[in-house]
Amino acid sequence: MLVITRKTGEEIRIGENIRVIAVETAKDRVKIGIDAPSDVRIIRSELFDTEKFNIQAAVQKPAADLISMLKNQQGQNE
Repeated sequence: MLVITRKTGEEIRIGENIRVIAVETAKDRVKIGIDAPSDVRIIRSELFDTEKFNIQAAVQKPAADLISMLKNQQGQNE
C-alpha cells in the first residue's frame, strides 16, 4: 500500500486517466475528488460490500425457490 500526504488542492495520478484530488482537509477527515473516465466504476467500500451481499442473495434466492418448488411438486406426486 502506498501512503502519501497531500494538502488541499494537491492530487495524485493513477495511470493516464485517473486523478484523485484532495478537495478539503480537516482534523480527522479528508474530502477527495476523483476524476476518471465514465467506464471506471467508483464506489465506497461499504456500498461495495452491501452490493456484493445483495448479488449473492439474488443468485441464491432463485435456487432456494427452485428447490422448494421441486419439493412441493414431489410431495404432490406421492
